[in-house]
Amino acid sequence: MPTDRAVRELQPVRRSELIDGVRELGVREGSLVLVHASLSSLGWVVGGPETVVRALLEAIGPAGTLAAVASWDDIPFRLDRWPPAWRAAYLEEMPGFDPELSEANREYGRLPERLRTWPGARKSAHPDQRVVAVGQLADWLTASHPLHDSFGPGTPFARLVEGRALVLMLGAPLSSLTLLHHAEAIARAPGKRRWSYSLPFATAAGPSWRTLRDIDSDRGPFPYGEAGLGEIAEAALAAGVGVSGRVAEAGCHLFGAVELVAFATRWIEERFGRRTIDAHANASERAANDPSRNSDATAFTAGVIPYRTWVKM
Repeated sequence: MPTDRAVRELQPVRRSELIDGVRELGVREGSLVLVHASLSSLGWVVGGPETVVRALLEAIGPAGTLAAVASWDDIPFRLDRWPPAWRAAYLEEMPGFDPELSEANREYGRLPERLRTWPGARKSAHPDQRVVAVGQLADWLTASHPLHDSFGPGTPFARLVEGRALVLMLGAPLSSLTLLHHAEAIARAPGKRRWSYSLPFATAAGPSWRTLRDIDSDRGPFPYGEAGLGEIAEAALAAGVGVSGRVAEAGCHLFGAVELVAFATRWIEERFGRRTIDAHANASERAANDPSRNSDATAFTAGVIPYRTWVKM
């Protein structure tokens, strides 16, 4: 039910408006669509996340498939940094991850949980990168999800590319474009930052903690600027990969998965590939050994050395 403030300040958004908007953006019947959504940016949607799911399913029709990244709410990352009482409580009594039962991460918005609980929804079995899907290709998309290297080959993200999916940013920030992690995973560039972390899985005998290994999608596997993944997405749009428009009150974007991943992989390799790293290293060494260089060269060198040190050569 809308609040008094919402009634005063917002306009109601109908399901028909959402259908018309995403179709105008380029969503077609039969499409495989990965959606990231910020419902609040759309305006006051009559019926909330249920209406958004219904609108997207109607736009893609019975031959289409709708997917979202759901992850896991209350996921216990970095327990070693927690106070002892908190750490003990989670280690002793945290329920293990169950692909069917575990709630979607609320930080990803309200849509993933609504899609997770939709009749016929399928879920991949990774606790952090769990993908949920409804529709024609839902079983195929979520059938297997390696626990290690969860963005790489053989994952739902690789199958999104194989299935020529569309990626719909429905008011969501470009920095949340998860498929770009697949490009990070497959890009041929040395020194990717990786990490290991432990999570509990539900078993018949109770929670079982397992250690998982992956690219560091939290801090980023490469030294991006402040925009993070959004920098790649912005560059893709500027290069004509993807389209932008409005759906209701929200600024939205639509990308082809094949084109986006190809662009992003090339973008990463051009900046962080071996030749680029060696070029930066050589420039740094020349500047450091040349006393005639001015203060600008010193500043340049200061910016390069930490970068080269950080990369695992």
